[in-house]
Amino acid sequence: MSLRQGVPQYAQGNEAVRAVADESDAEEDALVNDYREQVQYNQDGMDDLERTVSIGTGAGQDIHAQLQAAATPLEFQASLETKFASYDNYCTLFHFILNSEGPVDLEMPNHYWAWDVIDEFIYQFNSFCSHRQRVALKADNEAEIQILRDSPNTWGCYSVLNVLYSLIQKSQITEQLAASRRGEDPSQFAGEYGNRQLYKSLGYFSIIGLLRVHCLLGDFSLAIKTLDDIELNKKATFARVMAAHFTTYYYVGFSYMMMRRYADAIRMFSHILIYVSRTKNFQKNSQYENVAKKNDQMHALIAICVAFHPTRLDDTIHTALREKYGEKFNRLQRGGPEALPIFEELFRSACPKFISPTPPDFDNPEINVDPIDHHCAIFMEEVKNHMWSPTVKSYLKLYTTMDLEKLAGFLEIEPEKLRSWLLVTKQRSRQVRWSEGALLDGEVVNSSELDYALEGDLIHVSEAKVGRRLVDWYLRNLARTY
Repeated sequence: MSLRQGVPQYAQGNEAVRAVADESDAEEDALVNDYREQVQYNQDGMDDLERTVSIGTGAGQDIHAQLQAAATPLEFQASLETKFASYDNYCTLFHFILNSEGPVDLEMPNHYWAWDVIDEFIYQFNSFCSHRQRVALKADNEAEIQILRDSPNTWGCYSVLNVLYSLIQKSQITEQLAASRRGEDPSQFAGEYGNRQLYKSLGYFSIIGLLRVHCLLGDFSLAIKTLDDIELNKKATFARVMAAHFTTYYYVGFSYMMMRRYADAIRMFSHILIYVSRTKNFQKNSQYENVAKKNDQMHALIAICVAFHPTRLDDTIHTALREKYGEKFNRLQRGGPEALPIFEELFRSACPKFISPTPPDFDNPEINVDPIDHHCAIFMEEVKNHMWSPTVKSYLKLYTTMDLEKLAGFLEIEPEKLRSWLLVTKQRSRQVRWSEGALLDGEVVNSSELDYALEGDLIHVSEAKVGRRLVDWYLRNLARTY
């Protein structure tokens, strides 16, 4: 498998974070056993495969061998010509699967193959787009530039998304999942193709692939919406495949974070990090090295989220954050200008390798923008809005009513600038939190332990409980003050 990406004091006001849709220890034990099986599969089933760039050219070839080749990771230092050939081979394979006269007659031995095919397909797409962007920004290799300029549609976003959506549609997997949620027989909605395990598995993991691709493109709400038909719990199919499990929660959690839904992001990262602690003692191989990298990324992301949304964490995660970041984590909690470079460092180390939906302009390299720089800049604007929150809250905790100019004097800023900042921060404290239904759904709650209302030059302060609606605390504040 190719899960390839290198993944002050705690406030005591909120409940401890535990697993998502936590059923039982028996379910966790079942997942652990599945993970052990996958380790054996990786060693016995995949290690003997030869690395190849030829998937085959049609129905006359052995589809079994083609899928084996599609699931085999490409060499890290593969040449540009090899990457072009790999793209052509994937196109040939998926065209054969999707456009044959009737379903391809092949039973998949397990879920792992289907995930490996989709995972490697998206990884190579991401890798190619990142390489093409670097070539365009450097503008110092005319030979590669000419090759890339002449082939703008190779590993294009449209072709990759078309494959994923076509596999979903052909397998009718969304109809099957919807039927399962209604308690009906999914095979009645699967059709001729969806009743074949090959199409069902590829269609299912294409949904996870869409989550990943949309997140890489920066469309975070659409990324989460792709999972409308998949329930995030230990019984889901993706949870039985370790790399898919990690990938799903990483991208859902990151998308929530970029949408400023920090409580939901913490919930996602906490769930999967607890699983890491249960599987870390397995025999080490290349897959677990990649899982370890993703594990580090998610620790960095949960450190960021807790800085924005202080909450209690599972003891395992709490201890790991202290060990990994120490004083850096304290500085994140304190806020202020000295925290800015730490936020940026953690974000760059933990974010996905963003890509642009369109090829770069090779003729005008100065106008190309690195997608990672772009999203980092957006994130840092949010950090700057949050920068003074810990300091302001420390003052507001001392008062029930405070003069705006007095607080501005403490902070050594202009009163009107402070007023604008307070209004922005108040709006930011209203956060959507998921409780049930689709992942984009949720209730608007107040995520801060303090609330305040501005009346002229007066700031009225009240304690808040997470989950209280804005109108409730506002009315109580008015009754107490007047």
